[in-house]
Amino acid sequence: MKQKYLFTFFLFCFLMIALPANAQESARVPTRTEVPIEGLSIYPNPVTGGKVYISSNKNQDKVIEIYNVLGKPVHKTRLRGREMDVSGLTPGIYILKIQEGRAKATRKLVVK
Repeated sequence: MKQKYLFTFFLFCFLMIALPANAQESARVPTRTEVPIEGLSIYPNPVTGGKVYISSNKNQDKVIEIYNVLGKPVHKTRLRGREMDVSGLTPGIYILKIQEGRAKATRKLVVK
């Protein structure tokens, strides 16, 4: 009977040592990295006139998603030029998620 307890104890100790090592190896899986938008410029920030200008080096079409600070989506649009109307937003702090082709960026936007 003692041998079974001893065997079980050693098995338990071995598993406790071996499992965290395996968990660390699975955590080394390469993660996806975002491709940044080169030359991204958002101005004026804070926005006071209801218009914000978003430009980049490529100036391609952009998909813009605007979220409030609680993470609730409040606006989504496709921007073909540089000028975006934000006059419908109440004053506050927002999060912009911008996608231009495969490149993505996240920025803070303040509306006064």
